Amino acid sequence: MSHRVNIVIQDEAWDVLVKMPHGERGRAVSAAILEWVSLRKRDDAVARMDELRATLPPVSTDEVVRWLRQDRERRPSA
Repeated sequence: MSHRVNIVIQDEAWDVLVKMPHGERGRAVSAAILEWVSLRKRDDAVARMDELRATLPPVSTDEVVRWLRQDRERRPSA
């Protein structure tokens, strides 16, 4: 489903849009919005992970390897 919206954009962005074929404008704006949202979600997840990392005790590489091996042993082989 499509929706028509009115937005205000900078002159630089408008100059790019007016050079595009009419059928591509909406798709380009939609793709840009979806990409922006994806990047924001990723940045938010990284920030949450950094907060967790600051509050949790450090874990050695050997411990991580042991956890991975235990997890692999519990899973049925394909």
